Amino acid sequence: MLSKTTKLSLLVSGIVLVSVAIDQFIKLYVATHMELNASYEVTSWFHISYVLNNGMAFGIEWFSKLALTLFRLLAVGLLGWYIHVLIRREETKTGYIATLALIIAGALGNIIDCVFYGKLFGYAGWFYGRVVDMFYFPIIHNSEGDVLFFRPVFNFADSCITVAVIIILLFYMKEVNKGEKK
Repeated sequence: MLSKTTKLSLLVSGIVLVSVAIDQFIKLYVATHMELNASYEVTSWFHISYVLNNGMAFGIEWFSKLALTLFRLLAVGLLGWYIHVLIRREETKTGYIATLALIIAGALGNIIDCVFYGKLFGYAGWFYGRVVDMFYFPIIHNSEGDVLFFRPVFNFADSCITVAVIIILLFYMKEVNKGEKK
């Protein structure tokens, strides 16, 4: 029978591998089957729109591209170490560890784009690729038809991170606070 630490390690690995695989499949499909900046209306409130994001979430650019990619790599390493520590303690809730694994998966999905896609698609060198985004939800419009809510175009990796953070804020703040105290 597997130990609890082994089961949690397998759960984390599974979440990361499956989430990254889904993310990369979607991104590669969109990048190879759509023209850049093309958009297909699935419904009036949901579009598949192929855009390349040069910066952080919502296109924000605070650092150089290389610094951002290296920061993401460092953050994933530190979060991986934190999960390892939590698993070894054997007292942390499984759901909390699973949500942290989703954050790692989302970050890794976007890191892969930054590290490899520029070279793979021939528009930049290693570590200077852009993130492929495709999900667009223009839900609320003004009278002129301009989108008021929700403008950002995002991807599956972004969704993994966002959902995980919301779950942590709603259900696992005790775990976060417990970690701060230790």
